[in-house]
Amino acid sequence: MRHAIQLAATLLLFAAPAARAQISSPQIKKDKKQPKENIEWLWQYAPPPADGRETQLVLDQRFRPFLEQYFTAPQTFWGNPKTGYKTLAETALDFISVPDKVLADNNRYLSITGCVFRFCPERGLIWVDLNGPHPLIVFAAIDWIKDSRTPDQSGAEYTLWVFPNHPIDPDHIPAALTNSVARWTAHPPQGNTQIQQIANAILVDPDGTPHQIKPAAIGANTFTLPPSTEQKAQP
Repeated sequence: MRHAIQLAATLLLFAAPAARAQISSPQIKKDKKQPKENIEWLWQYAPPPADGRETQLVLDQRFRPFLEQYFTAPQTFWGNPKTGYKTLAETALDFISVPDKVLADNNRYLSITGCVFRFCPERGLIWVDLNGPHPLIVFAAIDWIKDSRTPDQSGAEYTLWVFPNHPIDPDHIPAALTNSVARWTAHPPQGNTQIQQIANAILVDPDGTPHQIKPAAIGANTFTLPPSTEQKAQP
């Protein structure tokens, strides 16, 4: 009898906290905030040196998971319908597989650039806004329009694909992003002297919805370098 009373008392002790937890758990769940996304580790690859350390960044064991986490939209420009298209994360990695630069702006933004192995006219930019708990991260790709002239010829045309991890209003693209794209497109690809002419620009929502925008709206071909250092972009 005494044992039965002790057992009942023990059950009541465990039941009371459980009941309180059931009552309070909805409130706890309601008030719980999403944790801050920590990508501060990217900063170590920014300047110095002057052009950053893009090779070391791509080899960092955190880099591929970073791409897989933030670039999840479907894409249909890299690959083909018969063999299938690569994931956006795989595409981003391909487009910066040959290192170019890691640049920092205003102690807040990073621009990571590179190109496709053995075909540098296909170029990539990963732009990161590190401000706030949920950073805006954008992958942009310059893709050669194969019906136009060859990349080593003047007048070859390209499509600029832009994939943000959060939706961007096409009429309110962040100025820091357009500035980064302007600087990027003002330089020719590695091993080439031709400034790439962006004929089309497509902004793609995270769910895959495309928006045709004017190339200048995202900054493409809006900035020219002095003739003594680089060939100017054509109007």
